[in-house]
Amino acid sequence: MINSLVQAILLGGYYALVACGLAFMFQVMRIINLAHGSLAILSAYLVWEITDALALSPFISVLMVLPIMAVVGLLLQRVILERATKGGELLPVLTTFGLAIVIDNLLFQQFGANTRSLAPYLGDLSWDSYEIFGLWVGKLPVIVLLTAIVVIGGLDLVLRFTPLGRQIRATAFDPETAGLVGIDSRKIAGISAAIAMMTVAISGTALGLRGTFDAYAGGPQLLFAFEATIIGGAGSLWGVFMGGIILAIAQSVGALIHPQGFLLGGHLVFLMFLFARIYLNSNVFSLKHWLIKRRHKGDSL
Repeated sequence: MINSLVQAILLGGYYALVACGLAFMFQVMRIINLAHGSLAILSAYLVWEITDALALSPFISVLMVLPIMAVVGLLLQRVILERATKGGELLPVLTTFGLAIVIDNLLFQQFGANTRSLAPYLGDLSWDSYEIFGLWVGKLPVIVLLTAIVVIGGLDLVLRFTPLGRQIRATAFDPETAGLVGIDSRKIAGISAAIAMMTVAISGTALGLRGTFDAYAGGPQLLFAFEATIIGGAGSLWGVFMGGIILAIAQSVGALIHPQGFLLGGHLVFLMFLFARIYLNSNVFSLKHWLIKRRHKGDSL
């Protein structure tokens, strides 16, 4: 049982890593990027191509992919999302959904249906483990968990204590008012999309290191990212981190109950948190409406 809990926490680190970019983009631009998973798979293929062609370590290759994905994020914001947001709240969702389909099919056309993995390029690290109090813990999952902590902690520090972070938070809160005080909201949105895509590159690499991927593996990654974001709350990056841990623990408990309960356990916990958030938000809205009515009634007297 303890071993299952430890493995679940390590898996939750990956879920948090893949979810932080989705949550960051929603937090800043209020856009649910349905192409998030497909872009992570695109990043994994880029890292695999560079690693295979240049005989480099995947850890070196991902450093080369980071600026590429940052440019992809900037172009995504300027060419697609910026225009889509002018058409209402639904259009960006439909646009990114269509983009995901395009990316998936292009990857399938280029690489076929065969799976790929970055693990063969790691040597002993792909299977080596630590022994901690009688438990065997894989070195690679530990690296992924620590990477998630560093990425989320770094983003949190940037948002809290840097001028760029303050501009991002101001733009997320009210873009029009931010523009009145001299903040270029368009520029900040582009930078935010670039940052989000860099986290996507890291999460795609983590997927390739932990297991295998193919052209259509983006859908499940998007689902895990979305569930972790809802469970933890999109307004907090550390909340998303805890959401990933909770999702992984729920999946592990489901697998212990039934061999086919791995995904079902995570889905059930996700639905519980979703309905709880809907219920709480509706009650808060009703309370605010009641207080406004009482205040107006008092003013009229």
